[in-house]
Amino acid sequence: MPLDRRSFLAITSSVGLASTLFPGALYTLAAQAQATDSSQSQAPDAKPPAITQQMIDAAAALAGISVTPEQSKMMLDGLNEQRGGYYAIRKLNLPNSVGPAYVFDPLPPGESVSTVRHAPIYSHTVAAMPKSLEDAAFYTVPELADLVRRRKVSSLDLTQMYIARLKRYDPLLHFNITITEERALAQAREADTEIATGKYRGPLHGLPWGAKDLLAVKDYPTTWGAGGFEKQTIDEDATVVKRLDAAGAVLVAKLTLGALAMGDKWFGGRTRNPWNPKQGSSGSSAGPASATSAGCVAFSIGSETLGSISSPSTRCGVTGLRPTFGFVPRTGAMALSWTMDKLGPICRGVEDCAMVLEAIYGPDGQDLSVRNAAFNWNADLDWKSLRVGYIASEFEPDKVPAPPTTPLLGPPPQSQKSKQAETEEQKKNREEHEREAASFRARRTYDRKYDLAALDKLRSMGVNLVSLSLPDLPYDAMVPLLTAEAAAAFDDLTLSGRDKLLTEQGVEDWPNQFRIARFYPAVEYIQANRARSLAIRQVSALFQQVDVIVASTNSEQLVVTNLTGHPACIVPNGLRGPDAPPPPGVDTGDDDQIGGPGTPVSITLLGGHYQDAKLCAFARAYQEATGFQKLHPKLS
Repeated sequence: MPLDRRSFLAITSSVGLASTLFPGALYTLAAQAQATDSSQSQAPDAKPPAITQQMIDAAAALAGISVTPEQSKMMLDGLNEQRGGYYAIRKLNLPNSVGPAYVFDPLPPGESVSTVRHAPIYSHTVAAMPKSLEDAAFYTVPELADLVRRRKVSSLDLTQMYIARLKRYDPLLHFNITITEERALAQAREADTEIATGKYRGPLHGLPWGAKDLLAVKDYPTTWGAGGFEKQTIDEDATVVKRLDAAGAVLVAKLTLGALAMGDKWFGGRTRNPWNPKQGSSGSSAGPASATSAGCVAFSIGSETLGSISSPSTRCGVTGLRPTFGFVPRTGAMALSWTMDKLGPICRGVEDCAMVLEAIYGPDGQDLSVRNAAFNWNADLDWKSLRVGYIASEFEPDKVPAPPTTPLLGPPPQSQKSKQAETEEQKKNREEHEREAASFRARRTYDRKYDLAALDKLRSMGVNLVSLSLPDLPYDAMVPLLTAEAAAAFDDLTLSGRDKLLTEQGVEDWPNQFRIARFYPAVEYIQANRARSLAIRQVSALFQQVDVIVASTNSEQLVVTNLTGHPACIVPNGLRGPDAPPPPGVDTGDDDQIGGPGTPVSITLLGGHYQDAKLCAFARAYQEATGFQKLHPKLS
């Protein structure tokens, strides 16, 4: 169907374009793309028709501004010349590994960080000898480290046990992309030899781990979970992989992620929640959370841009640490958003996460966003000396989020007046919407009591909770920063048409989101970043009052703190009871808190920039007081 001015305006108005003439150039590209063969129009050296005054008029109408004929005529040469520059850049065929020439810094003016490093202080852990090796599958990192260090269990035996479990439970949970068996067995044998000769590298030495398959590992595929990349190999190890190798850890598997780090659906299917395999594991760190929860690795590495550690950690009942932006180098990791991507551990306990972060943080000379800040883990820190706040609005007993209108539940129901004229199909859709909205509210109301119980528990521990509010800013309006950067990171997919190879092709999926992002004006991108600077300053001001903030996991804070770069620790907070509202019949992946009896919930703790050690110390105290991290799914 030919693209005309009317349909162009309808489409672009629906995605909220305004206040720029840039859509005029996009209109030309879109019109040309439909007027010629798509493969030719999207080639880097394609020559689209010249911009005309009529196109400028259309763009001006879209932008809501007035341009006189004289002004539009004056603009023609400049706009045509500007658009010609796009093609010069496209000819460079920039790989995903090349970042922009600017570096995001989450620190507000006047804030400093400590660069003085101290030797980590770990808890004194003596692990019980398991009756069989399988009984150690759900041990924490400190427990496994104690067994390996004392040579009660060999790294080789532990590695073989975890590999066997990865193979055994993958048909149920679908968390494997590549088992790195040959590499792992060689590393395990080397670890046993070194430990036997007194060369002990630390608590990760000899422990098997899994990597989200956006981390490059030489000689193995790095698929990014996406169709069209199944056989991609990258001739290097990611910095995080190198550092875990240096710590003596044993890489046993490259685990699933939703395609290009979205959700839990990948080119091989859908990764499942070990607590209820009928549900997805959420994402995009789907495999790391599922495999860790199922006792198939000692720990794993995930990544988060906007919830990809938090969501699957919650769904799968494990502990996730999203470090301060700029703590862990992302060299060798797939780039989705250069100003929001963060790598972090997914483990069974908080101290596990601290031990892993200790091994992987700090500058590598390649990722220029990484600051020389110290992470000084101290398991003996007096956590009672820490000031603790909570986001009061998120814990109001009778206040639950309103049901979303899309995509979870579709359009809102019609008014009473319009019901009289609705068709049978419309009536059916409205009634279904109302049922789902009621179910959504019931699930949120039920889950709220777990958030309130967390506050009660903290108070019983002697914590004086300070009531806080998040700054009132349009955070959702800043989220297109992510999709604009993601569209640039995968520009070649859209231009070449290879985005058709991605498994998911819905409204909310990457192919459509990448196309929408191309209509995001450069001026508005910069304006959103300026608003983000306000958010950083105002949220950081809260941490002048407190050291730790308690927050509901699935709430506004998730978007806020991913934008501001503050760290978060997501800890298990119990299991839903048998009286929990049933989950939806189908897990669409649109709602992370679909619930259901016997499934986990979480609470989130937030910290100041580069105060991850304090944050973890407090989170560990909560875990020690509740014991929820000891729960694990019963797998047949």
